[in-house]
Amino acid sequence: MQDFIQHIINGISLGSIYALIALGYTMVYGILKMINFAHADVYMIGAFVAYYAARLMGLETSPGVFTLILLLVVAMFFCSLLGLTIERFAYRPLRKAPKLNILITAIGVSLFLQYSAQVVFGADPKVFPEVMNDFVLFSIGAIEIKSFDVTVLIVSVLAMLALQFLIFKTKLGKAMRAVSANSSVASLMGVNPDKIIAFTFVVGSCLAAIGSILVGMKYPKIDPLMGMMIGMKAFVAAVLGGIGNVGGAVLGALIMGLSEEMVVAYISSTYRDAFAFGILIVILIFRPAGILGKYTVEKV
Repeated sequence: MQDFIQHIINGISLGSIYALIALGYTMVYGILKMINFAHADVYMIGAFVAYYAARLMGLETSPGVFTLILLLVVAMFFCSLLGLTIERFAYRPLRKAPKLNILITAIGVSLFLQYSAQVVFGADPKVFPEVMNDFVLFSIGAIEIKSFDVTVLIVSVLAMLALQFLIFKTKLGKAMRAVSANSSVASLMGVNPDKIIAFTFVVGSCLAAIGSILVGMKYPKIDPLMGMMIGMKAFVAAVLGGIGNVGGAVLGALIMGLSEEMVVAYISSTYRDAFAFGILIVILIFRPAGILGKYTVEKV
């Protein structure tokens, strides 16, 4: 029983990271009805930005809350600029193009970022700097609550609450919901869809940057292809919860994290990735709209 509870804690921590990345997918889809496959590579760039920022500022030997906050700010700034650039030069010119063109472009941008990162950063894995000290905060029997897990959960929850506040309690959030519902009508009401869409990419990229720091802190090895698998799992989480639904993305991510942890603990780590895509196949067969997704009638 104690082992089971420990796995629950680990699964929630992993699911919180998946949620941050899944939210980026679901926000873009909710407004543009497209899958930004380059989102996972923005996450990868965030990890490398934090890695080199820590080295340049001499933060490798001074782990702590200040180091974590500083690296989060730096990674979010650069990732938001990257997300803005991708939206402006890759997706905006194709906004009225067929969906297939946009899909191929998204895959192309993803591959471009991956292989450009290999050229710039090198293909060899790098050890992420020690952002915070990991230690046992308290234990109940054999159950250990570590500082890394608590930090991941706190940062993730704060980011999600901030996103929730932005979407439902601010004018920008109201504009985002209006553009998502009908961009043409929103523009007639004085909303600039281009600015709102660009802002959505910035917010999604910031969430990916936060996720990259948390992953680097918990699993301290980064490489130019690190976004591929976690991006796919976050995408599966978004589809599982109902892509386009913010709450659904969080729910799907938590289910993914807990399921993956249980598979590793009680079956075999060999099947952890296969299980994620098994969930995707099942959900597409039996509930294509996802757990919290809504079926809509599309005019043709």
